[in-house]
Amino acid sequence: MKLRAIPAAIVLLLGLAAPVAAGPFEDATAATNRGDYATALRLWRPLAENGNAAAQFNLGFMYDYGEGVARDYAEAAKWYRLAANQGYSNAQEQLGAMYLRGSGVPQDYTEAAIWLRRAGEQGLAFSQINLGDMYADGLGVTQDYAEAAKWYRLAAAKGLFGAQFNLGKMYYDGRGVPQDYAEAVKWYRLAAAQGSVAAQFNLGRMYDKGEGVPQDYAEAVKLYRLAAAQGNASAQLNLGFMYGEGQGVPQDYVQAHKWFNLAASRYPASEKENRDLAVKNRDLVGRKMTPQQIAEAQRLAREWKPGSP
Repeated sequence: MKLRAIPAAIVLLLGLAAPVAAGPFEDATAATNRGDYATALRLWRPLAENGNAAAQFNLGFMYDYGEGVARDYAEAAKWYRLAANQGYSNAQEQLGAMYLRGSGVPQDYTEAAIWLRRAGEQGLAFSQINLGDMYADGLGVTQDYAEAAKWYRLAAAKGLFGAQFNLGKMYYDGRGVPQDYAEAVKWYRLAAAQGSVAAQFNLGRMYDKGEGVPQDYAEAVKLYRLAAAQGNASAQLNLGFMYGEGQGVPQDYVQAHKWFNLAASRYPASEKENRDLAVKNRDLVGRKMTPQQIAEAQRLAREWKPGSP
């Protein structure tokens, strides 16, 4: 399972959730925002020791990220736990992440699921997507695709493109939800609009095949191109086919050769079959080209950089 990144909390916002001892807390928040971590630490520690959950969280955060103190994951986990036990959702999320990683605590997927669930139930999207992953993979919980879909849906509704992509994939495969290509298209489209290369490629393939949408080669090319520009080898391979066949674009052997060449260079050794396919089709196209056209295609491939069309 790939641990999803949990964003750093913004202490200024957390201060609003802590009306107790508002003066010192506000002073600590202001000190943090200007980079005066020593002052923030001095002000937060007594608040944390007196049970202020937001101060406990922020003290844990400082130890977690080494702000004003030597980085100490065990000490961070201690303060997160105190805040988490009071129901503080950000602390629950961070503590769950520490159990996932085994930072400051022994790695324990079951314990991670407990804390991520508590944070997810309070609406934290990164806890929700991580829980979705855990149910999909059976880590710390019994594998349950329907439960995974439930948590992905909650995170997807908050705009997390990883959750949108995963939910689209579940609808495409009919895993945890009834197979529904139209729903898959819906969620892939949302993720693709946020730059998800996997969603761009999968949505392009659905337009290419006419799955859940009318077949539209031009739209497929557009989406493949977006993914190819991010270095996706499969999108580059499919662009080679589209240019070679003249589907969605005018037939252009120079472009086809370029994209096949790029795909061949980007497939890792573990994907030898796909790499060989790209090489085979590059060479097949090359037989229809003049030496000058091949030289031009090779030049275009050499000069291509991520972000290039």
